[in-house]
Amino acid sequence: MDIAQLQAYGYFVLTFFLVVALYGYIYHLYSKKKDADGIDYEQYSNMALKDDIDDTPVSAKSNDEVPLQGANRKRRDI
Repeated sequence: MDIAQLQAYGYFVLTFFLVVALYGYIYHLYSKKKDADGIDYEQYSNMALKDDIDDTPVSAKSNDEVPLQGANRKRRDI
């Protein structure tokens, strides 16, 4: 077995490992769409393209909501 054959086997093994890792990462992304706070950030991905004044908001907020003040404020409340 010469060095060229070892390189070919190594290249095949590395390529196979990287493909499996890529598909595993893609599966992880789509199976865990929501973060720990339960917010689906995928809906925000098109925000930069739809930024005209007449476009609908990404998430609707009412004007009646008052933000929490002080120590009671948490990350998910912002």
